Amino acid sequence: MPFPRSSGILLHPTSFPSRFGIGDLGLEAYKFIDFLAESSQSYWQVLPLGPTGFGNSPYASYSAIAGNPLLISPELLRDAGLLYEEELANFPDCPAETVDFDRLIPRKMELLWAAYERFTSQPEHKQEEFEKFCGEKAGWLDDYALFMAIKKVNRGRAWNAWEPEVAKRNPETLKACQQCLRTEIQFHKYLQFEFFRQWSQLKRYANERYGSDRNGNKQGIEIIGDIPIYVAHDSADVWSNPEIFCLDDETGEPSLMAGVPPDYFSATGQLWGNPVYHWERLQKDNFKWWIGRFEALLDYVDIIRIDHFRGFEAYWAVKQGEPTALNGQWLKAPGDEFFQVLNQKLGKLPILAEDLGVITPDVEALRDKFAFPGMKILQFAFGSDPGNGFLPFNYVRNSVVYTGTHDNDTTVGWFNSLSDGEKQHVMLYLGCISSEGINWDLIRLALSSISNQAIIPVQDLLGLDTEARMNFPSKAEGNWGWRYRSDALTDEIKERLKTLTHVFGRDPIRQT
Repeated sequence: MPFPRSSGILLHPTSFPSRFGIGDLGLEAYKFIDFLAESSQSYWQVLPLGPTGFGNSPYASYSAIAGNPLLISPELLRDAGLLYEEELANFPDCPAETVDFDRLIPRKMELLWAAYERFTSQPEHKQEEFEKFCGEKAGWLDDYALFMAIKKVNRGRAWNAWEPEVAKRNPETLKACQQCLRTEIQFHKYLQFEFFRQWSQLKRYANERYGSDRNGNKQGIEIIGDIPIYVAHDSADVWSNPEIFCLDDETGEPSLMAGVPPDYFSATGQLWGNPVYHWERLQKDNFKWWIGRFEALLDYVDIIRIDHFRGFEAYWAVKQGEPTALNGQWLKAPGDEFFQVLNQKLGKLPILAEDLGVITPDVEALRDKFAFPGMKILQFAFGSDPGNGFLPFNYVRNSVVYTGTHDNDTTVGWFNSLSDGEKQHVMLYLGCISSEGINWDLIRLALSSISNQAIIPVQDLLGLDTEARMNFPSKAEGNWGWRYRSDALTDEIKERLKTLTHVFGRDPIRQT
């Protein structure tokens, strides 16, 4: 079934206001859900939620399944009796509109250790809940917790720089590590327990917040989660499953690295450095690892956006040692076979396909065979070619339109960077005589399009310039830090968004 005509907001949880230096799953997250409901939105789209490593990118996580402990709310821990108010009051001052990762991480981890130590002395029934969680998630949690504990002992070094017996997972060596690092392992398991407990409560609130349509069917706010096609080389996934990745047998480094050829964002392409998959081995066991990954993600999101969907048809592979992505090659992937197995194992899933970049007829055929909605980006629409697929009059209904994504500039920043001639062309298309409020002009265009779904980054609702951009794809550092202030989402913005949502038929309750 196609998605209903609807709309939503793109916002990563780290961008919430918080006195603890980074957005979390506390009160401001619930206030944001209220804003979505009161402005008649149907979706909240997030970026990947995993624990981040170098560069703090959610697309470079230590685990494809684990949650980011930095998102745990200290205030909710206080309310559960695991932290004291005076401990929260002593948290250092942090910038209000950006995340200072270096400053906040040590202090927040101190709070989480304090909460863990108090949790271990709680009544037995609380411990039983924790043990049940550990048992249910053991398939990924055991390796992840051990990986993080060993990584700390190795002062953060990548797994392939550890002692050979540990890097290559010698069973006797790992058993010894489990014994001597038991407390640290339990701590990381507890962090996952707390993350999933807080996230599950927030998701339940979102799913129940919107109410019902005239027929009594629940119309809750759904969460769109992100599944990056690749995982970080320095991750529990690669360390515990080296056989399904293209790695050098001696060094453990990727023998083939992921990336994309030259594109809109970079003249030399993008060299991500992730190891590409050994697809033949994955296919031999019926894609077991991938099926488990999708199944795990459905534990805490309602809809899955597949990042870099085109990599399931063919992927850009660059040999180790290349300084850029220029000298790579396209290699075929068994995407058709994989999605057939996925349907057989888990049923028809609600999936969106990020089909941006170098898209061939074969990629489009794979997307359309499984009826996945593709993405339309308005910032890519305005040029001299009327056949441009990002122009709204070229859309199909089974698609999702964005003013921009986390990888784009904000709409205001994008417009300000255009030449005078390009600005005039955009304004002519929009039918406006002034560039004032250009963000709302593009929001209106997205909502009025025939795409079944429209997603608006919260920065565009706020009319912010380039300083609010979330990510520069060609920059390795300095990204992912933007946050908004607690008073930013005003009643005026809420009512304006609600009105446009109703005018263009994207309120699911009013459609019934």
